[in-house]
Amino acid sequence: MDVIVGFPGEKQENFNETFEFLQDLDISYLHVFTYSERNDTKALEIKPVVPVQVRQERNKLLRNLSIVKMQNFKKQHAGQTRRVLFEQPSKNGTMEGFTDNYIRITTAARKEWVNQLVDWAL
Repeated sequence: MDVIVGFPGEKQENFNETFEFLQDLDISYLHVFTYSERNDTKALEIKPVVPVQVRQERNKLLRNLSIVKMQNFKKQHAGQTRRVLFEQPSKNGTMEGFTDNYIRITTAARKEWVNQLVDWAL
């Protein structure tokens, strides 16, 4: 789920409500963006402006919430075997892939697994 924090006019109460709402949702990941000003946009006319430091703090809180949600999601699937699509090996000798339910897997690179579906015990 994509979330923007620090949009002009966002009060602390608004952020708190958003945080609680997201905390209660049955989701595994948040893609958090910090609002930043763009020239020639209507958002520049909205007041009050949320200070940059406050935007960054709110971003950090939601990213931490996302980490907790992903950890809980992974625990729910522990012990299962899932299919993983591995991608190209990285320069450091590892490769990453995602399960069919989007859990990231990192392992030692194996050429035979590139662009292949591999059964993986979580």
